[in-house]
Amino acid sequence: MTAGYDPHAFEPFAVTVDLAVFTVRGGALHVLLIRRGQQPYAGAWALPGGFVLPRESAETAARRELAEETGLSEQLVAALHLEQLRTYSEPDRDPRMRVVSVAFTALVPDLPEPAAEGGGDAAHARWLALEEVSELAFDHALILADARERIGSKLEYTCLATGFCPPEFTLGELQAVYETVWNTTLDRPNFRRKVLTTPGFVEAVPGAARLTGGRGKPAALYRPGPATTLHPPLLRPEGSSR
Repeated sequence: MTAGYDPHAFEPFAVTVDLAVFTVRGGALHVLLIRRGQQPYAGAWALPGGFVLPRESAETAARRELAEETGLSEQLVAALHLEQLRTYSEPDRDPRMRVVSVAFTALVPDLPEPAAEGGGDAAHARWLALEEVSELAFDHALILADARERIGSKLEYTCLATGFCPPEFTLGELQAVYETVWNTTLDRPNFRRKVLTTPGFVEAVPGAARLTGGRGKPAALYRPGPATTLHPPLLRPEGSSR
């Protein structure tokens, strides 16, 4: 089947993986970044990632690199739902050689702090509020922007936002997740109506309520419903982050 094929007829190139992992902390959207400990871009912030080994898939490499560079446990990383974002293949995106990267993204709740010292080519890792992120190594700013757009879209069409609330939550707490990820302010009555009329999105907790400040009556509590997708979708208002 391979008779006459010359594997040296084409210039070799490397395949890497990059990960844009988000969480909501203290009312702000955060991204997991590593400080590069080696050239190129030594000392710069970057997305976790690295080279795909000859006998592993891109997703296997993504989980391995995430665990190595951040110190998060292999068990925790193995349980994350990673979504393939897209492939980045501009010829000059890496100054070392031709490198094609497969990027993944995830929006996850309650991840612990990464290790104080990273592994591989990472000096250390930490969660940074998205508004604090400026320049990133390689083309990671583009990957990060694309990843934010993807997770913003997922909140429109899935029930992912309930995973960032307590087990029992108010509609105000759910609205805060949307406002944080979308970087916008939503109309409270309109949001409430859309949530409560979307089949299977949330379920009321009978007889439960929570004081939320001010002089108003306690707010009703809800829990995630059985749905995983939203019909109809809960669309972002015009002018919010995309």
